[in-house]
Parts: sequence; C-alpha cells; structure tokens
Amino acid sequence: MTTVMVQGTTSDAGKSTLVTALCRWVRRQGVSVVPFKPQNMALNSAVTADGGEIGRAQAVQAQAAGLEPHTDMNPVLLKPNSDTGAQVIIHGRAVTTMNAVAYHDYKAIAMQAVLASHARLSAAYPVVMVEGAGSPAEINLRAGDIANMGFAEAVDCPVLLIADINRGGVFAHLVGTLELLSPSEQARVKGFIINRFRGDIALLQPGLDWLEARTGKPVIGVLPYVMDLHLEAEDGLDQRQADKAEQVLKVVVPVLPRISNHTDFDPLRLHPQVDLQFIGPGQTIPPADLIILPGSKSVRSDLAYLRANGWDTAIQRHLRYGGKLLGICGGLQMLGQHVHDPLGLEGAAGSSAGLGLLAFETTLEHEKQLRNVRGRLALEEAEVSGYEIHAGVTSGPALEHAAVHLEDGRCDGAQSLDGQIFGTYLHGLFESPQASSALLRWAGLQDVQTVDYHGLRERDIERLADLVERHLDTGLLRELCGI
Repeated sequence: MTTVMVQGTTSDAGKSTLVTALCRWVRRQGVSVVPFKPQNMALNSAVTADGGEIGRAQAVQAQAAGLEPHTDMNPVLLKPNSDTGAQVIIHGRAVTTMNAVAYHDYKAIAMQAVLASHARLSAAYPVVMVEGAGSPAEINLRAGDIANMGFAEAVDCPVLLIADINRGGVFAHLVGTLELLSPSEQARVKGFIINRFRGDIALLQPGLDWLEARTGKPVIGVLPYVMDLHLEAEDGLDQRQADKAEQVLKVVVPVLPRISNHTDFDPLRLHPQVDLQFIGPGQTIPPADLIILPGSKSVRSDLAYLRANGWDTAIQRHLRYGGKLLGICGGLQMLGQHVHDPLGLEGAAGSSAGLGLLAFETTLEHEKQLRNVRGRLALEEAEVSGYEIHAGVTSGPALEHAAVHLEDGRCDGAQSLDGQIFGTYLHGLFESPQASSALLRWAGLQDVQTVDYHGLRERDIERLADLVERHLDTGLLRELCGI
C-alpha cells in the first residue's frame, strides 16, 4: 500500500485537478487507485453509493479512478452556512453545526474519522492519492491540522507541492511555503509541480534551476495552461464559456451568498446554444429566457438577499413577459409560500415568506435526505438521473402537479398550471442529455443540440492523464506510487 499526497501553496493552485489526473494516470498503469481528501470545505457535494455526502471534486476523482464515489473518499466535509459557522459532515452524515472556534477543538475527533477512512482505503487499494486543502503554511490553522501536513505526518506519506504560476509569484509561493514548514514536514516534500504555465519553457528554466538549487527539491514538471479544460470546480464559480452558436437561449442565475451545488450549471455553460450568466450583487439583472434559482445552504437568508437585490420584482416582470423560471433544491423551496426552520438548522429559528409562486410550504428537519435517483421529467417524459441533498420537507397542493416521476414511485417537485414555473429537488438534472434537451425546449430553445456532459468530462480526464505523461517526471511518480 502506498499513499501519496498533493498539497498546494494556495487555494485553487490545481490540487483537485492534479489528483484527478494522477488517479487516471495510475489507473492507466494497470494499478488500482482511490482518491482521498481528509477534510473538504465546499458547498458542492455529491451523494455516494453508500448513501452519504462527499465533496463534488472527490466524485470526479472517483470517476478518474474508475470507482463509484464512497464516503471514505472524503470523511470530513464542512459546508459553510455563515461567515463563521459550518455544518460538519462525518462519514457522509451531518452530525452538527458549529463555529470555527468550536471546530478547532473538535478536530481531534474528526481526525479519528479521517484515519479510520484512510485505513479502510489503504487495506483495499494499492495506491491512495490524497488531496490537501488550502495551504499547509497557514500558521493559524497548524495546531491540530488534519487536512495537510498533520495528516501526512500521521500516516507518514510523501508530499508533492503544486503552485499556480498564472497567479504570479510562483517561486515565492514555493520557497515561502517550504520555509514555513517544520524540518520533518520539509523532508516530506519530494518535489514541486508548477501549474498553468504559458509561453516558452526555456524562459522559465533559469528559475527552475535556481529553485532546485535553493531548496534541494526537484521540479517534477511544469503543466501547461489549458484553456478549454472543464472539470467541476470544488467551490469557486467557474464562468468560462464554451464557443456559442449564433442563436442561443439566455439563462441567468443569481449568485446567492450561500449558493450550493452550482456545478448543476456546468453542462449549461458548456452547451453551445446556451448563454449562461451568473449575476452577483449590484449587477443589473438582464433580460433572459430562463431564470434559475440555484441550491442554497441557507435558504431563508438567501431569500432575504434576493429581495434586497430586486430579484423578486425582476422575477415577477420576467414571468409577466412569458419567461420561464426553474428552481433547484433550495431554489424550489424559495418558490413556495413559506420556509420554516423551527430547529434553527440554517440560522436563527423562525419562518420566512417565500416568493409565493407555487402553493406549498417547506419545513427544515434535522434528518437530511440523501439519494441518487432516476426517473422521468413530466416534460416530454424525458429520462433523468440526479441526486437529492436537502433537509427540507415540502408539502402543499402544488405538488399534485409534479415535475418529476421517480422510479421508486415517488413524485418530486412541482409545476405551475400555466407551464412557466418548474421546481425540483434534483441536482444534476442537466447532466442527463434527454432531460437537459427537454428543459431547454421548454425554456424556448428550438432545434436543441444534444450534449454528452459525461463524455466531455471523461475526455478531459483523459487529457489530464496525457499531460501527466508528457510533462511530469513519470519515473519519480512511479517510484512514489510504488509502481
């Protein structure tokens, strides 16, 4: 059994992408490999085969490894619901909500869950490919660390350190990070990887030579900047667009303060006939064919945000002019008459008025619903698959006009009688080609092109493995992985 860990000098240095690439590259060598992230802080999550919840990035890494997602791949998931607090998910199940100070004291307990998951994976797979979180040099978080060097020291594994040259200051990032580590942690770093390089590598070579001489660590390789690579972001919104057709459907999505699972919109960003815009605070809400209310980790506070930013008025105007409105999960709950949180699960206990567009109410309950589901949209009876992650229980007469009929006999969501509003709890519905095409036709797009989102993701995973083969020291990688 071999464990190899990727850490980054900063957030968004490329850790998730590199672990995805290495999982596929190791698999190409004919060796079984499993992804692992001890602790993840993200509002993008996936439902696992064992009925739990993990970070979305680990689900993509599982695909790269040829595995079904499992809760052991991300034993600790933190889902922020305020600037200082988060829901704590252990082994796929929400156990509590606590502020940052309380969680700092809780990390010793969380570490036991991390080590238990790692032990199970190590017993089942010859290579465990680990992704760190943020930076190992965040001094204020070093005590009791379970996400970076604290984990690496506990399991005695080598570390690869990746930095993003596109940000600037790459040599300062690498040398500074190394300097802030303890001697034993410095010894764990087996080499550097520079990410997102553009230009002539010959111009970079003097810097690489200096870096190796200064630190005594090898540069394992320099990965190029890839413009058209589209993998699901761990947390930050990715607003890159694919090349668009001349006639497109205009879609707008409000950037809620606690927006969750915005990876729902990745297939739309990549669709050549869709112009999708995320609209943030203070931005003008443009005319659109379709408005989508996304998932939310704090529905009542995000409802207040919508009203404060004029979305309630804009939505009413949009509907008067014949536009279509789609609500997903928290967005579905917002469409109703009230959202009740009697237990204070997402903030202060209480109730908030919804947008009042569909006749139902939602009550948040302690037990979260976690399911992978299949079924058919009421629109065109199109096949759909997706996943549910929500604490809300919704009831009311509008649900009699369901949006989705599930294979297990349940009905999901609701539609307005005039056909302008569609709400569902299903995340990932645009990943199903039939469902995506049906929804785009409903929203007004003619002659819809079918896009295979899973095929595009598989293509990009293969491209990442090709980059590893061409640009990294595969001899050293084989040695580290025990291949």
